[in-house]
Amino acid sequence: MRTSQKKSNGSTSNTFFSNGINSLKLNFLTLKTESLAGITVALALIPESLAFAAIAKVSPMVALYTSFCMAVVIAIAGGRPAMISAATGSMALLMTTLVEKYGVEYLFAATILTGILQFLIGIFKLGRFFNFIPQSVISGFVNALGILILLAQLQQLSGQPWQAYGMVAVTLAIVYLLPSFTKSIPSPLVAIVVMTSIAVATKLDISRVGDIGEITRRLPAFHLPAVSFSLETLMIILPYSLALAIVGLLESLLTAALVDDLTHTHSSKNQEIRGQGIANFVTGCLGGMAGCGMVGQSIINVRCGGRGRLSTGIAGAFLLFSIFALRDVVLQIPMAALIGVMIMVAFETFDWNSLKIVRRMPLSEAIVMPITMIVALWTHDLAEGVLAGVIISTLMFSWQVAQIKAMTWINSSGAKVYTLSGQLFFGSATRFTELFNYRNDPDRIIIDFTHAHIWDHAAASAIIKAVSKYHHFNKQVMLIGLNIESYAIARKSGIPEDIVNFDNTNFDNTNFDNTNFDNTGQTA
Repeated sequence: MRTSQKKSNGSTSNTFFSNGINSLKLNFLTLKTESLAGITVALALIPESLAFAAIAKVSPMVALYTSFCMAVVIAIAGGRPAMISAATGSMALLMTTLVEKYGVEYLFAATILTGILQFLIGIFKLGRFFNFIPQSVISGFVNALGILILLAQLQQLSGQPWQAYGMVAVTLAIVYLLPSFTKSIPSPLVAIVVMTSIAVATKLDISRVGDIGEITRRLPAFHLPAVSFSLETLMIILPYSLALAIVGLLESLLTAALVDDLTHTHSSKNQEIRGQGIANFVTGCLGGMAGCGMVGQSIINVRCGGRGRLSTGIAGAFLLFSIFALRDVVLQIPMAALIGVMIMVAFETFDWNSLKIVRRMPLSEAIVMPITMIVALWTHDLAEGVLAGVIISTLMFSWQVAQIKAMTWINSSGAKVYTLSGQLFFGSATRFTELFNYRNDPDRIIIDFTHAHIWDHAAASAIIKAVSKYHHFNKQVMLIGLNIESYAIARKSGIPEDIVNFDNTNFDNTNFDNTNFDNTGQTA
């Protein structure tokens, strides 16, 4: 008995010890994976940030501060783990006019206001309206983004010596082939390290990160914008802040949805909206410009194994660390290596499966994706492409919903029955009034709403108009089959109760007492 008890206790302690060791291994493995993913993203963020600074016409350090601050804050306050937020090209384009006209201090003020607006949108849970973006528009968005990323890399590669093209090819080979042998270290990070070592050792005359912009060893500091806090200033920055807030949330939520699909997990969209607001507010107070979610860098992070907030936070922290401790090394990174990594991102961003699915879509949906892509590529603005896609999708959906139809037949009592199907609202109200043959129909009319729904006052007004036309020819009308919601709207809009019958099964003996309706169609 005692012997078995000792064996049992020994077995329990061994199991506990074994589980503890496995847990430590798992935590170490996660820490290593998240850290290496974050470092890879940080190295890719540096040239991107410098390029966006040039677009916004601000100092390179402004964009670098933005990328650092956005990544660190969103890692804490965001709702989508593993998503990267930083300075972006679409946001930089919206700032150019503001900086040119009023200066960078107004940009800092606009960034703070952008954060406040985004935070309020999150507080009032207005992010649900972004759920109305159709899948075909999202596919057009990511496809256009993939093409824009590829074109930007080809543009940077143009004019480079042949060694740069070879370095891009070797980078892509490492990125795609190394995972076949080992996945312990992210292949993009290995490619960047190897290409940098080769470039430094051989002293190749190719473009480096240091050629894009100046990087100084200076920490971001708290800075209130040097502008007058007045209504005039508010009127200047409000239009820019509103545009930045909407475009930033649009790209961030689409990026979050993409990361959701890649990781097969869900995220809190309203928390992400609030997090974007907090990040932009803090960024503006530290002398940065407005930023948002980045599809390309988020894909790099996920592809390198990043799944949690740690990888995002390390990306921002290592970015700042590299500016100080590794500045001289970072300046020597060949642009060809980073171009190769971004070309990989471009191909993985493009939704290749959408090219197969689009063939099976109805024509009304199929044309939305290419239109979204064309507008985004033509304007070099993803937000305009998405806006165009949403507008076209809305118009086509409204057109389809507005197709209300009616089947007619004569019942045993001689009344003509119109059985409606579809949605009756302002878009189909005119079509509804054209369904009836007012002059030639028999003296008793039944309009059956069993398969239809009344949505608004315009629909109820169309019903009143149709009934009044029948009364003009001394004909009686009865409405049947209204559901509770439709009945409530009809009653509130002035349709008298005595022409509405809930007993759908007994409309042969329906009471056609329409004395409450005069010949003008108004209730007496």
